[in-house]
Amino acid sequence: MSELIVSPHNPHYKALKKLAESAATRRELQQTLLDGEHLLLACLAAGHVPRQIIVAESAQDHPLLAQLPQVPVLRLAQGLFNALSPVKTPTGLMLLIDIPQATVPEQPQFIVLFEAIQDPGNLGAMLRSAAAAGVAAVYLSTGCADAWSPKVLRGGMGAHFATQIIEHADLITVAQAFPGKVYSAALNAPQSLFAADLTGPVAFAVGNEGAGLSAELRAAASYEFSIPMPGNVESLNAAAALAVCVFERVRQTMLG
Repeated sequence: MSELIVSPHNPHYKALKKLAESAATRRELQQTLLDGEHLLLACLAAGHVPRQIIVAESAQDHPLLAQLPQVPVLRLAQGLFNALSPVKTPTGLMLLIDIPQATVPEQPQFIVLFEAIQDPGNLGAMLRSAAAAGVAAVYLSTGCADAWSPKVLRGGMGAHFATQIIEHADLITVAQAFPGKVYSAALNAPQSLFAADLTGPVAFAVGNEGAGLSAELRAAASYEFSIPMPGNVESLNAAAALAVCVFERVRQTMLG
């Protein structure tokens, strides 16, 4: 059993704290922390072997430890673990992992392009919807929130391990090279989403929560559509709009 760390000045603890709080550190090291049993199980089910298990005093007999005997364990005093954990009710177990290297599909049938999605909760929910709908790859512009941050990981609920995530992508180039139809939503577009042909290779471009898509990405898209909204609201938020779009594509391809 590893030594129990009780001081916040311990160098191993300080390094983990920096990783939890700094997107620049995560990018530099290409590592992140997973907290929450659902995330941990999704990571392991996808075949990833963690670098380290971080365990609180309260969870040092957790059965997952016996399943990963080859993985080093770092034991933390409960207060230190709680301060490191991004969740309100920590499970007592975290994994330090290498961020999976994305594989760009050669002939993708279904992709989404996220431009400047800055809210981590929104981005996590959007990744979850995309993965659930069978999206092969998600391309994020430089202006998006860090996809592997604790808040985005929590919102994704395992989606990070069910689709390919390509950060800092040139969305214009991706849209222009895509072999199928690239769709973007516009409030006043005459064609309804539900009248669009979403069979075959399809990409959806979704823009910033407030500003929407840039003019350049709208121009690179093949088609525009609107989402019918009979209620008295101006628009949907980005996460809700994406969910409607990707599952309309699911409906068309699965049900005809």
